[in-house]
Amino acid sequence: MLLAFLAALAAAVLPLRAQEPGPAIQRPPGSPQAVGAGHTVRQIPEACTRLEGVFTGQAEAPYRLRSVATAPQCRPRARYVDATVARPSARGSWILNDLIRIPRAGCPGHEAVVKVWRKPAEQAPARDGQGRARVYLEEGRRQAGSGRLPALPQFSAQLELAGAGC
Repeated sequence: MLLAFLAALAAAVLPLRAQEPGPAIQRPPGSPQAVGAGHTVRQIPEACTRLEGVFTGQAEAPYRLRSVATAPQCRPRARYVDATVARPSARGSWILNDLIRIPRAGCPGHEAVVKVWRKPAEQAPARDGQGRARVYLEEGRRQAGSGRLPALPQFSAQLELAGAGC
């Protein structure tokens, strides 16, 4: 009886697990990082943003993640939005773009897990006869003057801690 119940449960759960999409970018875990050593977690060139992380060694906040602008002359083609504001999830039309695992040096069971989410723009720009999306200077100025600028794609990142502290 118990075996039949477990088989029925597995048959119901496996299709649900198959529907959960994984990240668009597949990567192995990062190199172990020492406590206090700042490191780049991920660059998001479309949003002119770099995600930086550091293991703090503090019990209340063992890992700190922050976004940093890459260069003042960079022209963003997307926006980076803080996860507390954006609340990214698959139900909110966000796409899991990347899953980054950063183990702590000297404590391989403890790792920071950063989920990078992407939300596509509402509508793609129109394509010309060559199949390219082009924005011409005068057309762009007219759109900006009328306040009808197209929405930009968005990126956001969530931090989770996995494993036990050392």
